[in-house]
Amino acid sequence: MSADHISIAAPQLGAAERDRIAAVLESGMIADGPEVRGFEREFADYCEADHGVATSNGTTALHAALHALGVGPGDRVLTTPFTFIATANAVAFAGAEVGFVDIDPRTYNIDPDALEARLRAGERVDAVIAVHLYGLPADMTRLAELAAEYDFLLVEDAAQAHGAAVEGRRVGSFGDAACFSFYPTKNMTTSEGGMITTNRADVAERAARFVDHGRVSGYEHAEVGHNFRMTSIAAAIGRVQLERLPEFTRARQANAAALTEYLEDSPVTTPHTPPGRTHVFHQYTVACDGIERDALKSYLDAKGIATGVYYPKPVHKQPAYEHLAVSAPVAEEAATRVLSLPVHPGLSEADVERVGTAVANYAEVAR
Repeated sequence: MSADHISIAAPQLGAAERDRIAAVLESGMIADGPEVRGFEREFADYCEADHGVATSNGTTALHAALHALGVGPGDRVLTTPFTFIATANAVAFAGAEVGFVDIDPRTYNIDPDALEARLRAGERVDAVIAVHLYGLPADMTRLAELAAEYDFLLVEDAAQAHGAAVEGRRVGSFGDAACFSFYPTKNMTTSEGGMITTNRADVAERAARFVDHGRVSGYEHAEVGHNFRMTSIAAAIGRVQLERLPEFTRARQANAAALTEYLEDSPVTTPHTPPGRTHVFHQYTVACDGIERDALKSYLDAKGIATGVYYPKPVHKQPAYEHLAVSAPVAEEAATRVLSLPVHPGLSEADVERVGTAVANYAEVAR
């Protein structure tokens, strides 16, 4: 790859992470242990939640959280179709039925109005998974009100939203449980890893047991579980990354603000952040309303600027779920228009200018 290539993601790892890994290796305790417990406490505190349970990745976090909440066969879970497929897969792993609610066309998150209409029509809903897509929180205030009124469990899929907030309250502290991913492209990483945060002690206890073979102590196992544990090496990386997360977030937000300024007069629609919500820009996603998305993508690729389409096909259109009867025209339309531009902390000011200028110039020519 050429030196002037601008990537869509770039994990920020340095000497501090290497030193922490070396200390864990020196200790000899490289599997689950005190380092993981420390990371759990620190991450839960960061999210202003009472408990944290580390897992092997974001998908296992979702699976374990649903299990800990008692979601299983006979239950119905609604979520957005405009997400990575892991959100729906976790429901299937739990043995429950998944359903999809269309999205808000401006935020790309689950539409509370559409959900409320379904609830008022009498649809049975046992749980809702709200995805904070691209780093923008879903409308948790409204969703929490609906959860209280219609008595369903509320789970946050915060895989892309480390540090995002609603009215100053960080995601990970709403509802019954929240789940994070630490995949290398995320706002912070452990190489691979996940985390459940919750204010419910019973959920934390059951999740911690489930991810460790249902273990109560020693070789006593109270239930059938999985090996979904996080390693101490991953937790060591995560503890350093968590310390650096505020600087990463500031850089993402600054890069996003600069891109928005460059694109102010272009025909692409820049990201919308509703009042009271803090966007952490896992992705900076524009809507190609006045130009052809794939043509812009090819143009940027030729200029050495990587982009991403998240997601080219809604979950209900995937072969694994296309048997379901789903009406989600907004999500289907969004899938044809969205394009994510580089926004990560590894970008220089010159990189951001190059991205913004390239999009604006193409958009001007393509008008």
